[in-house]
Amino acid sequence: MTTRLLNLSMIALVLMLSACVTINVYFPEAAAERAADRFIQDVLGENGRSGEQPSSPPATGFRWSGLFIASAHAQTPNINIDTPQIQAIKQRMAERHREHLAAWLDAGAIGLDAQGMIAIRDRAAVSLADRRNLERVVAEENADRRAVYREIAVANGHPEWESEIRDTFARQWVANARSGWYYQGRDGSWNQK
Repeated sequence: MTTRLLNLSMIALVLMLSACVTINVYFPEAAAERAADRFIQDVLGENGRSGEQPSSPPATGFRWSGLFIASAHAQTPNINIDTPQIQAIKQRMAERHREHLAAWLDAGAIGLDAQGMIAIRDRAAVSLADRRNLERVVAEENADRRAVYREIAVANGHPEWESEIRDTFARQWVANARSGWYYQGRDGSWNQK
């Protein structure tokens, strides 16, 4: 009887220890930054920023808990930006950047706002004849930016991540901006990179 009780106790202990696995679904910020950089560099037509090296994964050592409790290792998170919808938006944004936005960013007529959008900063930097076109193109760009942030969140199975995706892109647009472009600080002031 005591051996049977001991065996049942051991089985119960093993079941309890194996049940102590918690899976947290968190926003993978580093993966989102890498995805945003790749997307933005494709739009801007750049091959990337110089001087950055990919970070190496942290070293893992021996863990005593691995002897008794099975470890759950998550794969390195990845943000999918390669769906047909996202690619179509990226293509439109890249074309718009080549045709209009790059020149207007260089002239200071527009800048990168704090919400990951484009804002008209100085209408006088564009000829009177082009101002209506400026407003139309900026509105189209912002509609595509809103759409791509939403599509990335949905494509990754987490529509609730849309605001985090937008915030990440807002930071990465500024990080990837060329020297001389304007960006808006959180306080609303314009700064030149």
